[in-house]
Amino acid sequence: MGDDYLTNPLVFLVQFLFEAYILVVLLRFFLQLTRSDFYNPLSQFIVRITSPVLIPLRRVIPGMGGMDIAALALAWALKALELLIVTALSGAGLQLLLAILGAIPGLVELCINIFLYAIIIQAILSWVNPGTYNPAASLLDSFTAPVLRPVQRFIPPVGGLDLSPMVAILGLILLKMLLIPPLQQMVVALLS
Repeated sequence: MGDDYLTNPLVFLVQFLFEAYILVVLLRFFLQLTRSDFYNPLSQFIVRITSPVLIPLRRVIPGMGGMDIAALALAWALKALELLIVTALSGAGLQLLLAILGAIPGLVELCINIFLYAIIIQAILSWVNPGTYNPAASLLDSFTAPVLRPVQRFIPPVGGLDLSPMVAILGLILLKMLLIPPLQQMVVALLS
């Protein structure tokens, strides 16, 4: 058995744990930004698992313009720490500047993916059991509204079918394809 026998599962575990918590922190940031229902059970879960870290951090990093800057800073720091640990486990050593700068494209991609998957899940939920109350559907509706409403203004429903999620998904995928590679190349160029 080679060195990768234990390294690969360990790297996977580190990435999974960090990405899961970063996802929850970013969800909290976006739920506050979109003014989603704070009393929704899913919102309460997100608040409970992020507050122990965010409340003390907010004393040092205050919000600005209705944005929770502490949540963004925490997500960035966690992503950088994840990259540091993964590169160290992979045998590349500790590369602090790479981790700090490399976290940016990863976070931007995760932010786009959050909205992409939220819209997909919302569309599926609307087909499965339309017209019934579901805490997840209610939260997704308020969460995705800032992305879907502008599209809905230009593309009204056709025969009762709302095509705006499909257009928004296409737009988010294109945004990811056009934004992430230049960001990654910029990080590589800065480190060269």
